[in-house]
Amino acid sequence: MRWQKPLAAAVVLTALATPLTAVAHPPVGGACSPDARFLGFSDALNKTTYDGQLVAGLSALNVTGPHSAVALVDNVLTSPARVFSLKVSGKPTVSVDGMTILKRPDGTPYNGQDFDGEGLVVERGNRTILATSEREPSIRRFRLSDGLQIGSLPVPTRFQVAPAGEAVSNGTFESLAASRDGRSVFAGMEEPLAPDGRDADGRGRNRILHYTGRSGHDYRVASQYAYKTDPGLSLVELAWVSPTELVSMERTFVPGIGNTIRVFTVSLRHASDVSKWASLADASDKVFVQKKLLFDLVNCPPSGATAEQPQPNPLLDNVEALALGGYLPGGRRQLYLMSDDNYGPKQTTRFYSLAVDLY
Repeated sequence: MRWQKPLAAAVVLTALATPLTAVAHPPVGGACSPDARFLGFSDALNKTTYDGQLVAGLSALNVTGPHSAVALVDNVLTSPARVFSLKVSGKPTVSVDGMTILKRPDGTPYNGQDFDGEGLVVERGNRTILATSEREPSIRRFRLSDGLQIGSLPVPTRFQVAPAGEAVSNGTFESLAASRDGRSVFAGMEEPLAPDGRDADGRGRNRILHYTGRSGHDYRVASQYAYKTDPGLSLVELAWVSPTELVSMERTFVPGIGNTIRVFTVSLRHASDVSKWASLADASDKVFVQKKLLFDLVNCPPSGATAEQPQPNPLLDNVEALALGGYLPGGRRQLYLMSDDNYGPKQTTRFYSLAVDLY
């Protein structure tokens, strides 16, 4: 400890007379919208390592218990594909307490050359996971005990990246969600297929694949739903709420301005199956699933957050992961977000906690 000279009596008296509020910290939490309240954030994982691997590029999150979750790494470059086991709380707190390297059927690790993890489902029993790779795309099943790939889900040919199919590179399965009973899995496209495109206002005509089957066993594509993004935004996450409701997240980034992160409730109640539609370009609005804005992250209180690059709210970053937790006092649901720092010095791995009303 470096000792200081005694302060003059007048200075001491002045300090004692200063109200405590003069050094108060910025308020944490507050309303983001009528249906969402921000509880706080944590940068505890930012620029850290675990067992020799960077805790970075976190692109998907799945809650597995009251205080546990699993996060998937994307764009792993030459390092091995992996998931991290996390300890979490709504305060919020977050820490890593385990890691699983994801391996090909021959036992060698996947890496950035053949795996770009974006969507994650921890299957019932917490023994296996489903993880999407945006590159092809693919949906593979891995054992959590040793990370070995033990299966995969079928992907219709037209959803493959061109020229094999009609999908655009870096715009395929960015999101994955499963029903509580494991009988339904939803895979969302980040960008539209080439024949679907965007409308005159820049809204993407995306597709969500609905798989049916049993957790840990085979699935088949049962239907496709049409989803329209906000202008200029992309679909990056889905979470299951009920047989007729999902939560979605849309995102974009504009250099010099920053990120836009919006979360919606999505109704499947009157959803149309568009599997046989060659193009959604002429589809009426009635064909698309109905969505309602739950909150825009820009409207949440900054809560003392700082940003390393321009943002309309310093709380914002490249948020790619969303997961629903349990019920909170008063009936609201716990909702977690996590940002993907893309291994860059100007981006932050940030963990967010919110309470949301879902109807």
